[in-house]
Amino acid sequence: MKLNQNQINAFENTGYLTGLEIHDHAEVIPFRAAFDELEAREGKANCQIGLQGRHLDTPFIWQLASHPEILDCIEQLIGPDIMVLSTHVFCKYPSQQTEFVAWHQDVTYWGLEPPLALTVWYAIDDSDRANGCMRVIPDSHRHGLLAHGQSDRPGNLLSINQEVETIIPEEDAVDLELPAGQISIHHGHLIHGSNPNGSQRRRCGLTVRYCPPHVKPMEANSLGKPWPAMIVRGEDRFHHFGKWKLEFKT
Repeated sequence: MKLNQNQINAFENTGYLTGLEIHDHAEVIPFRAAFDELEAREGKANCQIGLQGRHLDTPFIWQLASHPEILDCIEQLIGPDIMVLSTHVFCKYPSQQTEFVAWHQDVTYWGLEPPLALTVWYAIDDSDRANGCMRVIPDSHRHGLLAHGQSDRPGNLLSINQEVETIIPEEDAVDLELPAGQISIHHGHLIHGSNPNGSQRRRCGLTVRYCPPHVKPMEANSLGKPWPAMIVRGEDRFHHFGKWKLEFKT
């Protein structure tokens, strides 16, 4: 998949792209089945927000993180040398209708210098307003990193309960509705979040974080752990991250 110049311009101007099809309705079925197996094995509680960095030991997550069509898009936005910084599953279940994601910027607590990373959100399930799709504030990536505090609303799924301190104009928010198999891409400075799942359907998505190799981890990630970063296209001439290996044969 190649982005056209209008899409590249739109990303630069708004901080996001959405509705990019990686898999059609039939092609996404094996990936959803693989997640269903993982969910059955590890439990819903862990699958809600606990599956981080699992591209190292879970073949279907690595397959998505290294998908050539996704990397084609990322290459046009950050260049030919691409690191998978990490992966993280966000899964909202119908029985958990208070869980939400507070307004935040991805790179705030990531300890990266420069603070440059892009996030791909791959829809394992259909993601829409009813089941709590991601929402973004267009153009908010232009303002740099903003101060974050702690959310005073219970149910925030973010790892350390972070939330931007800036008052967000809700009327400016755009819902990124994605059929299963499609992706959105957003800049690490873009303000985004999501509402609770008010439907009777699961809403599961895989986020993949990408950065160019010149980005340096100055501290551990927000969980206090090193980034499980791997070169996925091009060359890593900087070697800022530790040496990680896949725990399965490709």
